[in-house]
Amino acid sequence: MSPLLLLGRPVADSLLESLKADIKKLDPKLVVVQVGDDPASESYIRQKLKSCEAVGLRNEHRHLSEKVTLEELMQTIGELNENADVTGFIVQLPLPKALQPHVPEVIRAIDPKKDIDGFGAYNLGKMFLSVEFEHLPPATPSGVIEILKFYKISIEGKHAVVVGRSNIVGKPLAIMLLNRGATVTVCNSKTKNLAEITRQADILCCAVGSPKMITKNMVKQGAVVIDIGVSRVDGKLSGDVDFEAVSEVVSAITPVPGGVGPMTVASLIRNCITAKKRQLSAE
Repeated sequence: MSPLLLLGRPVADSLLESLKADIKKLDPKLVVVQVGDDPASESYIRQKLKSCEAVGLRNEHRHLSEKVTLEELMQTIGELNENADVTGFIVQLPLPKALQPHVPEVIRAIDPKKDIDGFGAYNLGKMFLSVEFEHLPPATPSGVIEILKFYKISIEGKHAVVVGRSNIVGKPLAIMLLNRGATVTVCNSKTKNLAEITRQADILCCAVGSPKMITKNMVKQGAVVIDIGVSRVDGKLSGDVDFEAVSEVVSAITPVPGGVGPMTVASLIRNCITAKKRQLSAE
């Protein structure tokens, strides 16, 4: 029997539709700051702005030169922090090579109230408390939770294994699953006997960026598999999971592309609405 295909587009469309009334009422504004001309960033930004237009969310694209200095970038961030018309903004990663060592400083400089990427210490730290404090969670983990909710896949009491420990996906996703009653194991590149652990997962989430590293023999019969990793192989997008082979044993699986991707943008837009509501309530 074929597994349930966990497509992200219907989930994203449903979420975005539910936000339209608030967008019309609150009139928030999202700003995307791009430094340089990274091709992948160009693609991601187009998707974000296209989704903003589709739901009537005011948006602005600030495209800075690859040669911009840290001081100039910080000036832009400071201006956006102070601009009352800007609800939330993101600095698209990766930054050019010269600015790479300064990514923590850049993230730290963003006002937590406008940190709609949810990468700052304040918003990440709040997530540890409970579901009720997940006000501005990182967009991709938030999208994964929304997919599970949409397709009525229970989290409570399940053993969830997260492969990948990044601050952007792996760690926050583990916390969000933990907040919802899962028993969570987090694996990384140093994990010994990885297959032994992944075979225990009721819900297996992979966020590494290593093409087809999760093979059929690493997955339990009937498991739910969420593939978050994206790599380009021979000009085509590939996930962390060997989709064709793993599909033979699982009960549900996300494809790449078409799975988690659309949810990242939708979750980012939801964060912008949440930020606006919280800013108004604090006035």
